[in-house]
Amino acid sequence: MQNGEEKKLGLLSLTGMVVGSMIGAGIFSLPRTFSNATGVIGAIIAWAIAGAGMYTLARVFQSLAQRKPDLDAGIFAYAKAGFGDYLGFLSAFGYWLGSCIGNVSYWVLIKSTLGAFFPVFGNGNTLPAILAASIGIWLFHFLILRGVQQAAFINAVVTVAKIIPILAFIVMLIVAFKLDLFRTNLWGDFGTEGIFAQVRRTMLVTVFVFLGIEGASVYSRFAIKRSHVGVATLIGFMTALCLMVLVTLLPYAVMHQSEIAALRQPSMAGVLESAVGHWGAVFISVGLLISVLGAYLAWSLICAEVLFAASKNEDMPRIFASENKNGVPAAALWLTNIVVQLFVISTYWSSDAFSLMLNLTSAVSLIPYFLVAAFGFMLARRGETYENGNGRTRDLVVAGIAVLYTAFLVYAGGLKFVLLSALLYAPGTALYYWARRERGRKLFKSWEIVVFAVALVGCLAAVAGLHQGWIII
Repeated sequence: MQNGEEKKLGLLSLTGMVVGSMIGAGIFSLPRTFSNATGVIGAIIAWAIAGAGMYTLARVFQSLAQRKPDLDAGIFAYAKAGFGDYLGFLSAFGYWLGSCIGNVSYWVLIKSTLGAFFPVFGNGNTLPAILAASIGIWLFHFLILRGVQQAAFINAVVTVAKIIPILAFIVMLIVAFKLDLFRTNLWGDFGTEGIFAQVRRTMLVTVFVFLGIEGASVYSRFAIKRSHVGVATLIGFMTALCLMVLVTLLPYAVMHQSEIAALRQPSMAGVLESAVGHWGAVFISVGLLISVLGAYLAWSLICAEVLFAASKNEDMPRIFASENKNGVPAAALWLTNIVVQLFVISTYWSSDAFSLMLNLTSAVSLIPYFLVAAFGFMLARRGETYENGNGRTRDLVVAGIAVLYTAFLVYAGGLKFVLLSALLYAPGTALYYWARRERGRKLFKSWEIVVFAVALVGCLAAVAGLHQGWIII
């Protein structure tokens, strides 16, 4: 995109971008995460719900990108346009914070992967692991401050590093497939617990692995043909979904469900080791390390850009719109990495740091996604941007399903993660106060005070729960 010229993308390139935005570190953790929650039947039901729900959300993003092209500051711009300044801020803050916590999960997964070969790193939350992750955080920080951007060759290496091990994993597990073992794992070993309760426990991880699905609509302005965007979204989404489903289900045919549940993360390495020997674990681990380090660089830039764009949109304090001499939003990057550092330190007290960061990332990200779906529903219901009526009924139904799906995810995540989200959202309002005060604007409208009060009550309840031990991290 240099010299003002935009490189036009064909269907294949667009599809590759869609797949690349959705296939990340989370896929390497799927076998254990699902085996801890359910058996084959529950996993199929969970992916059917997640696939249908996330697809409707992707369609909402695509529709809004076409109908509201002026709202290009980020997905939080939709929340602000539809529901006012404070909810717009909460959406921006939640999207940024979810991305920060997601970056923490990368470091936990990296150290857990190394822990299989160097026991001092344990499950990614020992003191040596936290120290090593901290060094990595600040090495990347100062590298980015010098203006190092994610070059094309890094993208290519990262894409190959994560796709080849995943495809090899799938092929080798198909060869090792044991039908009798697969049948044994159909329902899993969960006693009298109902299938609905099992499926509920998988919902937040399905959000995590699909984070970035909104990126599909970003590429529309680069398409050779506008019609390619919808086709690429569908093909890319279905490709990513198929890979995730296969990575989830095939381990049930080579190991017992309880054995998969006992594996360390990344569990894909342990499953392949069981099927082909120790070299399988090394193969997956090397691919994961390259993939996650590349993804961390990309998401560090994204985190800083979210704060930068929100500040430009007057949703965050002005300081975060400042850039250094290399064109990097330095203040935004500093706050991002300070927050990442604090969360990395907090993993020391977690019994399962990776699962906690994964679920918390998803829970915090649900508010921005819910507000986007609600804005899409509101536009279609009012008929705004539907002057000729074309597509209004379809978009109303799709957005309605997306609203119900994101609301169900909040319920499925459980009270624990609702309260932990409030624990982060309520103090974050200090940034909103700062931004409103420096621009001389009233802090809250009357109904926004109610929203803040609910967040504050949830925050206090979370503090009490952590202190008294009925919320365990």
